[in-house]
Amino acid sequence: MHTVAVLSLKGGVGKTTVALGIASAALRRGIRTLVADLDPQGNATASLDPPYTEATLADVLETPHRAVLHRAIAASVWSDDVEVLVGAEELELLNEPGPDDRRIGNLARALDELHDAPANCKPYELAILDCPPSLGRLTKSALVAADSAILVTEPTMYAVAGAQRALEAIERIRAEHNPGLRAVGVLVNRLRPRSHEHQFRIAELRESFGPLVMPTAIPDRLAIQQAQGACSPIHEWHSPGAQEISLTFNMVLAKVLRSNRAGRHRMATETDSEAETTGPIEVMRTDARR
Repeated sequence: MHTVAVLSLKGGVGKTTVALGIASAALRRGIRTLVADLDPQGNATASLDPPYTEATLADVLETPHRAVLHRAIAASVWSDDVEVLVGAEELELLNEPGPDDRRIGNLARALDELHDAPANCKPYELAILDCPPSLGRLTKSALVAADSAILVTEPTMYAVAGAQRALEAIERIRAEHNPGLRAVGVLVNRLRPRSHEHQFRIAELRESFGPLVMPTAIPDRLAIQQAQGACSPIHEWHSPGAQEISLTFNMVLAKVLRSNRAGRHRMATETDSEAETTGPIEVMRTDARR
């Protein structure tokens, strides 16, 4: 099971949108997926709309035992092949840093339990960790548990600073707790391709982070809000704008899966066509924009 953390240290940039988009792309490819909702706002849980569970992720982080874990997982309304490790408001109580870091390994222990004894006896191929927009205990727990991380940002004046802090956090966790952790890339969300301001900010990101900035971006489209409001995967939302976004998430998922096979040195020395992209960032085009 490959585990990817989706994070941003700034709220409102569409981090949950990216987590759900990757899950939707995985569902389309037939990849059995678990979405763990670490954000106390619970937006991923709301969009995936699982039935009531006797336990939540808050209980799992306090007691990462197999029985508790299985009570906190339910199938999403999307499909039985996309399950939810259900979030709760009580997670906020666990987000403050404690006197030591012993408990930040509890999520990793829980996912190890799932690997050894998956819920419903069906192993997961992918786990997506939707982190809160802060570097508290919850995000640290996700980075300790993850194999890779995607940084989500918007093309704004705060993008470079936020992405830099997130990358520094990944490096600290890798050095102190999880040497196998690696950054998949910086993904730009809500891009308006014709905006000179957006292209200027993307150029800033590329100047700072080079090939870590993904060559495709998530365009600013109403279809995302429509699909989430209807508790539907973006790949099943039938509009030209949704098709455009779906193609982008297919590419993001492919990069995540490639990162699982690549060596630790790959990101620093990447020479493929993605790493060489230096022109304007791309979005997948369709005729309509909804």
